[in-house]
Amino acid sequence: MAREAAAHEPADDGGRGVRAAASLIVGAAFLGLWFWLLPPWLGFHRDAAGIGRWRWLGAIPAALGFALAIRCVWDFGWTGRGTPAPMVPPTRLVVVGPYRYVRNPMYVGFLTGWLGLWVIFGRANAGSATVAAIFVVTVVLVVRLYEEPVLRRMFGAEYEEYCRHVPRWLPRLRPWVK
Repeated sequence: MAREAAAHEPADDGGRGVRAAASLIVGAAFLGLWFWLLPPWLGFHRDAAGIGRWRWLGAIPAALGFALAIRCVWDFGWTGRGTPAPMVPPTRLVVVGPYRYVRNPMYVGFLTGWLGLWVIFGRANAGSATVAAIFVVTVVLVVRLYEEPVLRRMFGAEYEEYCRHVPRWLPRLRPWVK
């Protein structure tokens, strides 16, 4: 959708690169905030002596998940011409890259990244599992009750068609092409 429209526009409208950079700054601040806030809640502790070598395999999903999230932040700025922050939302529906497989790849990436870090540094207990579950439920509710209605109002039939073809959380095997 956005890719088709972009083919008929100039390569840069004068502010596209600035918006993409702003999107990355917002995304990095968001990621940094959660790195600062969540580890104590999730039981993250550095204990290199007690960690078995297998736990470092968690670095793979952590790196891939956070890379996916940052790519999505870039797409918000470059293709959507906005940021993930509600104060400066995208002005175009983002349906490129990972968004062709799943509607919420940024959240999927963050969750995958945090799960990888939890494997490496976490000490799972009932309290940290409860906090993590509350966080996931909160994200699901924000998506369903706030983000999706806002996107329906902003993008109308274009967003409805996208929702019919691209699942919310579990990625499609093949990318959706309009």
